Order: sequence, then C-alpha cells, then structure tokens
Amino acid sequence: MEMVNEVRRQFREIPGIMEYKAKPEYEKCVEISTKASIREMILPGAIALIVPVIVGFVFKAEVLGGLLAGVTVSGVLMGIFQNNAGGAWDNAKKSFEKGVVINGETYYKKSEPHKASVTGDTVGDPFKDTSGPSMNILIKLMSIVSLIIAPHIAENQGANTHSDTHQGVSEKAAITTNELPANTISWEAATTGN
Repeated sequence: MEMVNEVRRQFREIPGIMEYKAKPEYEKCVEISTKASIREMILPGAIALIVPVIVGFVFKAEVLGGLLAGVTVSGVLMGIFQNNAGGAWDNAKKSFEKGVVINGETYYKKSEPHKASVTGDTVGDPFKDTSGPSMNILIKLMSIVSLIIAPHIAENQGANTHSDTHQGVSEKAAITTNELPANTISWEAATTGN
C-alpha cells in the first residue's frame, strides 16, 4: 500500500507526469520496494537457518540427514521446474512478435492471446530470474548450517549414547557367556590354540 500511496502522491504533487513533461521520483519507489523485499525475506531466511538447528538437536543426526535429502531433492526439482516454466512463459510472450497460429487464426501483439501471455510472463520472469535460482541458495544455506552444527550434534549424541551402548553390550556379553553350551570354545582358545 505504501507504493500505491507514493505513486498517487507523485501524480498529485508533480504535474505533467502523464504528459511526459515532468520526471517522476523513481528513487523513492525503488527505496520502498527494496525495504519491503528485505523485510519480507527475514522470515523465510530465518526458517532456512533455524530448521536444521532444531531438527538436528531435537531429532538427532539421522533425521537431519533426511531433512537435507528432502530439501535437496525437492529444491532441485522445484528449481528446474521454475526455470523451465519461467522460460516457457517468456518464450510464449515473445512468440507473438512473429505471430502465433491458434485454431487456424494468426495472432500478433496487442491481441487477446498476447495479453494473456503477458499476464503469464509476469509470473514467468520471477520464476526464471529469481525464485528458480534461489532454490540453489536455499539448499546450500541449509546444508552449510547443518555442517556447522554437525560436530555439536555428534558430540551431544555421543555423550547420550555411549553409556547406554556400553551398558547394553556388556549385558549382552554377560547373557551370551552364561548361556553358552558346555562344549563351546572360548575366544582365547580359538586364537591361541590352547
């Protein structure tokens, strides 16, 4: 809404914009757009940074590995889809310069199908220029955060499981040796020949 108010203000206060006699204040609109885009990217950026940390420390390394595999596979597929779809929409709009035959009739610029392709291209340009390539950044960011916290996850996971593992192994060994048949050869006898 801030952008709309700024454009309305410029039309009110700067006479002659529509007649190309006066120059609009472009820098103010660019500033509004830049500030809004940075503000809107705080939450998605925070999610990309926080999710691996939460998953890694709460659910441990195996689940973090699954998260990274899912992020990588879905991010690559989404990036390819968005790049290809955006390029297709862009090419569809450009094809009207030479003329497009639809149901036996040729359509050029300024026709209704061309207007529809321009509408599609408003989605296609951001797909191929921004959101498609940004999937690569998302994958890298989540992977790097995971690599940075991996030693801490391993340290915490190791501290929690070492005592349980040793206790479990010793209990299994005690049960196994007590349940051995009388004619069983010991490890020492097998390795030394005694």
